[in-house]
Amino acid sequence: MKILAIQKITLIDYPGRVAATVFLAGCNFRCPWCYSKELVLPELIAAAPEIPETKLLDFLEGKKGYLEGVVLCGGEPTVNPGLPVFIKKIKEMGFLVKLDTNGSNPEMMEGLIKDKLVDYVAMDIKLPKERYNQVFHSLIPTENIQKSIDILKNSGIDFEFRTTVVPSVHSEEDLVMMAEWIGGQSISSGLKGKKPKYFLQNFRAERNIDPAYGKIKPYNDEFFSRVCEKIADRFSVCKTR
Repeated sequence: MKILAIQKITLIDYPGRVAATVFLAGCNFRCPWCYSKELVLPELIAAAPEIPETKLLDFLEGKKGYLEGVVLCGGEPTVNPGLPVFIKKIKEMGFLVKLDTNGSNPEMMEGLIKDKLVDYVAMDIKLPKERYNQVFHSLIPTENIQKSIDILKNSGIDFEFRTTVVPSVHSEEDLVMMAEWIGGQSISSGLKGKKPKYFLQNFRAERNIDPAYGKIKPYNDEFFSRVCEKIADRFSVCKTR
């Protein structure tokens, strides 16, 4: 497991908590719109200096009583087989742990939840269920994404779904389909069920894996307001970031 960066304090990455963010290298997705290519592309990862685990743990030791939690993001943290052991060391220091994940490794996620190693999970929903293979070319079984969604919904821990919304990739109709897939029952359905949180994140045209995405203009506020109005009744929280 390769630690490439530490954000020593964040007030936004872990909702309601003062936290540090740890960036882990490696990812099994290649989202062309991704703007963290230094954490994803093997040639960039190989060239980047690594932060020793001991240095991170020493930093956290000195922040006890000040920091409440640690956010683990990437890349994709669950591509690292040693992640559970790494998290256990952080938990034993008394910190809450938030995991950012693409949901491609439901077995690891389920184990982390069962062993009480994560307190909050943010899962990225990339596309409507039917379109995952258009981008990822069957490398990631869609059923793994579905398993992760189901695990979170039945876990009892705090979690959220989120989507980075990209013009030329996501239409308004796509986002409605995604909401129907991951959300709770709508009011109009007449059924009741636990409703998750869903955050729509605006695309950033910068340092993207595919340079062509640097020319794409993000959606405006009116677009997000219109989408949220259509899907909000399926979620306990539906907001843009």
